[in-house]
Amino acid sequence: MDRGDAGPGRSRPMVVRVPVEPVEAAVEADAVDAVARAGEVAVRGPLFGVAAQGPGDGPRWRVVLAVADGCPQQARDGLNSRLWFRAKDEAEDRAERRDLLAAVARLESERVDELVAGGTRYRIVRAEEYAGAGPGGIEEPRPTDPEPPVPDWGRDATEARLDDGLVLDPEAPVTPTQALEQLALRGLHYVGERFPAAVSADSRRALDTHPDVLLLPPTFAVVEQSGNGWKPVSGPHPTAHAARRSLDFALTWAWPRMRGLIPVGTDVHADARSRAAGGGAHADRNAAELAAYADAADRLRAGRVNRLEFQGTVYRIARTRRLLRWGPDGPEGPRPSDVNTQDPARIHLPLDEDGNVLPED
Repeated sequence: MDRGDAGPGRSRPMVVRVPVEPVEAAVEADAVDAVARAGEVAVRGPLFGVAAQGPGDGPRWRVVLAVADGCPQQARDGLNSRLWFRAKDEAEDRAERRDLLAAVARLESERVDELVAGGTRYRIVRAEEYAGAGPGGIEEPRPTDPEPPVPDWGRDATEARLDDGLVLDPEAPVTPTQALEQLALRGLHYVGERFPAAVSADSRRALDTHPDVLLLPPTFAVVEQSGNGWKPVSGPHPTAHAARRSLDFALTWAWPRMRGLIPVGTDVHADARSRAAGGGAHADRNAAELAAYADAADRLRAGRVNRLEFQGTVYRIARTRRLLRWGPDGPEGPRPSDVNTQDPARIHLPLDEDGNVLPED
């Protein structure tokens, strides 16, 4: 079969490359060990983002908005905002600006999953989020997953954005474990009575319309143990440390405010540590409870901690993965049964043809 003649229900051939460089070989060996530890798959559900394809990209697509949104409309709104700013700040002439603003107008009123603007093709893309699981529960970060040499716990710490610069290339070589995972997951679809009939039908149909799968880079999330399963506490992060830092922020800043231990409206720099340590005139009546939150955060900072128990709940840093289905025309978009939690709406003020922001009226 030629590489380019994959049609509905037909899969592309894969090029498998055995890693020989030491770091790549270590990552591959780590992946083999992970299969032995966590050989099952726990599927959470879909995530959405935006990919773009330019005239010279061939079969490749570039992720321009991370595949991390919980519903398609959130991704459409993100594209709306991206095109508005492109029209405002980057358009070279009135014709290009009109073209971009026409796309913005559609996104403000329609559930658009694909459009062309400024010479670029944009698509809302859909990926399935899942994680490895085994006797020890949901998979934690692997030893070869990237970690900072010196962890930065500051709230203003900078890091690479999720999916930044990611290219989706169906012809890119894969390692043996990646090939095995892709082959094993080609037939993944929803089954069971807990899924509505339309959801199950769309899932089965995708096996024919988008028979191939691409594996996106791993992500990391905070989850909490709930019965026999795990419930997400945070969204996906690009590194395990970023997920830990989000849990640290929840323990010291967000949860104390949500639970009434620090009044809403208190100075933004106040947290569980500072309020628990204040004495004398600055003593806090919730100091003892806040000290428990600070202590949990300190235990989290003790090292590369991936499991933390606090107030009877077990939290874990989970290594999550995303599977994107691929068909003859590229990555899969939203399915008819995917749920939108919001309607299209105007996000920004109008622009004129010269890029000037106009009043709402």
